[in-house]
Amino acid sequence: MKLTFLGAAHEVTGSCTLIEACGKHILVDCGMEQGEDIYENCELPIAPGDIDAICVTHAHIDHTGKLPAMVALGYEGPIYSTVATHRLCEIMLRDSAHIQEFEAQWRNRKAKRSGDEPYEPMYTMQDAERALELFTSYGYGEEIALFEGVTLRFSDAGHLLGSSSVLITATENGKSTSVLFSGDLGNKMRPLIRDPEDPPYADYVVIESTYGDRLHGERPDYIGQLTKIMQATFDRGGNVVIPSFAVGRTQELLYLIRIIKEKKLIKYHDGFSVYVDSPLAIEATNIYAGGMNDYYDKETLELLEKGIDPIHFPGLKLSVSSADSRAINEDMEPKVIISASGMCEAGRIRHHLKHNLWREESTILFVGYQTEGTVGRKLLNGAASVRLFGEEITVNAEIKMIEGTSGHADRDMLLTWLANMPKPPKKVFVNHGGDDVCDHFANRVYEELGYFSAAPYSGDVYDLETGECIEKAPVVRIPPRVSAARKRANAVFERLMLAGRRLISVIEQNRGGANKDLAKFTSQIDALCEKWERK
Repeated sequence: MKLTFLGAAHEVTGSCTLIEACGKHILVDCGMEQGEDIYENCELPIAPGDIDAICVTHAHIDHTGKLPAMVALGYEGPIYSTVATHRLCEIMLRDSAHIQEFEAQWRNRKAKRSGDEPYEPMYTMQDAERALELFTSYGYGEEIALFEGVTLRFSDAGHLLGSSSVLITATENGKSTSVLFSGDLGNKMRPLIRDPEDPPYADYVVIESTYGDRLHGERPDYIGQLTKIMQATFDRGGNVVIPSFAVGRTQELLYLIRIIKEKKLIKYHDGFSVYVDSPLAIEATNIYAGGMNDYYDKETLELLEKGIDPIHFPGLKLSVSSADSRAINEDMEPKVIISASGMCEAGRIRHHLKHNLWREESTILFVGYQTEGTVGRKLLNGAASVRLFGEEITVNAEIKMIEGTSGHADRDMLLTWLANMPKPPKKVFVNHGGDDVCDHFANRVYEELGYFSAAPYSGDVYDLETGECIEKAPVVRIPPRVSAARKRANAVFERLMLAGRRLISVIEQNRGGANKDLAKFTSQIDALCEKWERK
């Protein structure tokens, strides 16, 4: 049984890990990298068509965003998730595909004018639809037989509706070995969803470390903070613009604003409007609002029993069309604007920043983690201006952040989760954290809990018979100045390499075929090579 770390190794996004057990290859998550790229990620060591199954911890794009690309390159196996994760992926993967296609159209218009090579999207809407057809979903706690000798079980990770920790157990030669993937573990006492479930025992644990070097502190007064910021901004005549993750954080904000409105905490601005300007967030809100009772916390279930909608209220306006979105900034009444993306890298939020960043009376309010290199992090770091749509926008608006709203567990919560295992694991692998954070948290795991730990890099392979690293990949750091361009080039080249592996797989499948067919196939490959061969 082997474990190969591919993505989110000494980085926060792009989760992807490969398990080899009982003659099968299983991926846990297949995420897209977002924000600054620090290290070169190793390529998938086999063709996508040779992967036997994919297990998904939750619906966020940094854990699922490459699923359609895998399908485009030949993957045809099952994709396992919880029911809620499947429902959220139905909207998130389609949205991601739409963004891919839109970006390709935009880039190709520029390429045509400049004579550059055409830009190929990572995947299309058709690829996303094909990926969604492969989903098979289950509830928490169910024992799922993946293959002979391999089982899967989901437990509640408390990070997002339907988020899970994934336990994979493989029995080979009469010996069972288990690996628990934490997924993204949630912060405690958040609206709508339950706290993370205590972990089951596993021989090995792969744990995230997004906040592995930080504490959230005492539970903040979210409603008090939000009320104070809204009141001050409205009194100045400005808008509260909230860059928010469309799935999870937006719905939590609506839950809090419903309470603020219900208790009439905002003075002199009765009936203020709250715009959700993100088609994806609107669809996600509809999913959160109904039929997900198996995932809600006690308080939410009690509200539903009383006939109270936990996230809809008077003054809530859902902006679907582009015309609706443009009209928001034509309305000069003070308002709340919640829009995606949460790190200001894409989506309608960039238009709202363009209209509000230069206004002293407005507030840009962050409610979640901002990855290094993103527009959101630049604003939090005090940038005097940011570039949007080819225009430099001066930052005059107040930049605020509500503390403690992270959807991730902090350092002590992560350590407590590990400590609550029925008995110590053989080893803990730390991933999904900043470069230094992964090492820091791995050291804390050993110092405070006495668990052997490691923080692998992309391409490192571990033998789970011994727990030792049997293959160490070279660590290649990407120069910061060229990271964005390199990232795009890497994505295209990665597709080419995966297509090559798929070709090798197809060749192998034709072993023993008719000589005439094999000769024709060989000629086609030779012709292709001659066309692209570089001297």
